[in-house]
Amino acid sequence: MGKIAGSESRVFDLDLGSPALGGVADVLAAVTDDGTEQTITTGFTDPPTPRVLTATSAGTAGDIGAIQVTVNGTDEFDEVLQEVMPVFTVDTATTVTGSKVFKTITSVVIPAHDGTGATTSFGLGDTLGLGVLLTRNSVLATFFNGVLESTLPTVNFNSTDIESNSILLNSALDGSAVLVDYYEPSPV
Repeated sequence: MGKIAGSESRVFDLDLGSPALGGVADVLAAVTDDGTEQTITTGFTDPPTPRVLTATSAGTAGDIGAIQVTVNGTDEFDEVLQEVMPVFTVDTATTVTGSKVFKTITSVVIPAHDGTGATTSFGLGDTLGLGVLLTRNSVLATFFNGVLESTLPTVNFNSTDIESNSILLNSALDGSAVLVDYYEPSPV
């Protein structure tokens, strides 16, 4: 019995590399507030694997403002990307996590905090970019360090915006290989 013409496999595997757990300053070390809005254009370390970013407020708690920082860069298709991160909690050291997947960072804009004892740093989140446009959650399985994960990951999908296609594993990232099996749905 032969294979039906045109019935090629629609199951694919994605190698997402071996991403490590992100730190709060892996993208940009802490920037001390100077009382004005600051636009930073240098000193970035791009994510080794495209992923969401974090922003962390720290320093003197009473100087931390309820501000929202903006990240500019590119997505996995090298298109310009911008994200306004969630607001920091006033007077509290806070780490907020974005929802868009960045490949590179070109600048960040940090509004003035409530005092110059506050700092802001940028790091790597746990959610990884898929690098493909999905029309629905078509992930079949994930493998972490060569082992099938028993719990399916959280998958975000969007058929037009690559930065909104991402995956959050149930295992903590530790530099182990991540593989994702998914199927390509039939066109509607």
